Amino acid sequence: MNILLIGSGGREHALAWKLSQSKHTDKLYAVPGNPGIAKFAECVSGVSIEDNDAIVALAKEKNIGLAVVGPEAPLVNGVVDALTAAGIKAFGPTKDAAELEGSKVYAKVVMRRYKIPTARSEVFGDPSRAHVYVRQMRQPFAIKADGLAAGKGVILTKTADEAVEAIDLLMKEKAFGDAGNRVVIEEFMEGEEASVLAFTDGETIVAMPASQDHKRVNDGDEGLNTGGMGAYAPAPVITPELSERVMEEILKPTIEGMKKEGRPYKGCLYAGLMITAKGPKVVEFNARFGDPETQVVLPLLKSDLVEVMLACVDGKLAETEIEWADEAAVSVVMASGGYPGDYEKGKKIEGVDEAEKSGALVFHAGTAEKDGALVTAGGRVLNVVGVAKDIPAAVQKAYAGVEKISFDGAHYRKDIAHRALERLK
Repeated sequence: MNILLIGSGGREHALAWKLSQSKHTDKLYAVPGNPGIAKFAECVSGVSIEDNDAIVALAKEKNIGLAVVGPEAPLVNGVVDALTAAGIKAFGPTKDAAELEGSKVYAKVVMRRYKIPTARSEVFGDPSRAHVYVRQMRQPFAIKADGLAAGKGVILTKTADEAVEAIDLLMKEKAFGDAGNRVVIEEFMEGEEASVLAFTDGETIVAMPASQDHKRVNDGDEGLNTGGMGAYAPAPVITPELSERVMEEILKPTIEGMKKEGRPYKGCLYAGLMITAKGPKVVEFNARFGDPETQVVLPLLKSDLVEVMLACVDGKLAETEIEWADEAAVSVVMASGGYPGDYEKGKKIEGVDEAEKSGALVFHAGTAEKDGALVTAGGRVLNVVGVAKDIPAAVQKAYAGVEKISFDGAHYRKDIAHRALERLK
């Protein structure tokens, strides 16, 4: 069948790589894609991923049998509803179900209603009332924009003054536009973060190997928050016992709750977790594959991804066996100098072929082609992934690949998977 992939980042490159391996894939198309995705798919430019009518028209023109949605914006915009209404199968939640990510306020309502463990929180639509609250309550806080903010709408504050500044940035200065019309102010959770992604058809749930993202820009988890500087899987912080608790206390109640809400959830559910002294608690839900977690989880999938996705769409996941490799994967993000602040684009990238020849997978996150050369076109430029028998070997393989690649101002962390390595000492 012909498959349409929506998106243009490292996550989508990993999806394209895996989808291309399926025996069911005749032709892969990508909107808009990137130079890495172009190795596996025909990239279609000139179509906005937030124009549902244009996406449906393209899917009909290309005789698409399955559409796979990468980023959150098209999901929250209802692209799955539009494709389904046109008789085209689409992997991902409906607009109503995607509100789990689209509105942090709604996600908190669901968690409270179905007793899903999360941080205590309050919602505010008035900045003045929010100011009073943070000055009365014990610090620190996580202050979150209600709507989509490209993964950057969460500000951690240590003092009341910092909290007031964060509230004003989101609600008055509109740093993320209408996403900051309401804010969620929640208690800061102590613990270690992890991510658990799961396939679901609205009834059956199959968790993927747990992963851990590295959000801070510099080694030792210092510096500004980013979209993610690297990841690894499986994350040993999620023990078999904790994995069972995540399934019983978080994933199952969420999927069952969404069904009761009249918003059955199909696709990939991402649970961002904090492993606290009292057990796993939800930091956030995403309504799609995580980035950069996808880049370390999909290389461990032995099963046919198209078959798994179709089973989710068709409600047949219980009949589908999903196999995972007994290996580990580590991804190192190579970013533009200055990221997540201001950075320059158009820097020539060299050594990608050599990195791939050394055994690394290289997924393009922010690249373009200019005058026949590969150049930087984003903050996060490349995901260099090592897959090996265990975490230490995968770390070595990933960094061996990184050393082959160069571009002006390249920045990357040198301690990806440090928590896992500490646990193995």
